[in-house]
Amino acid sequence: THPDPSLSSLFAKENLAHMSEEQLNRYDRLINEPSNDWDIYYWATEAKPTPAEFDTDVMAMLREFAKNRNREQRLRQPDLEYLFEPPR
Repeated sequence: THPDPSLSSLFAKENLAHMSEEQLNRYDRLINEPSNDWDIYYWATEAKPTPAEFDTDVMAMLREFAKNRNREQRLRQPDLEYLFEPPR
């Protein structure tokens, strides 16, 4: 099971459109290379230290996002139509 499917989905919805190509590549690597989604969740919530190879600006963005400073309701995954919207 995925520990928090809404965390990565909501992060993607809020951030992908504003990321550089290099950041998108780092994000892609982050979500695809670790063999366990729990690892990403633990790193994002700072329950475990992030390995140096994944400790990038993108991971810092995800850690900040996971803190949910605005106390947003994050009870479900976002609708995915944003994936099909033209870039702004």
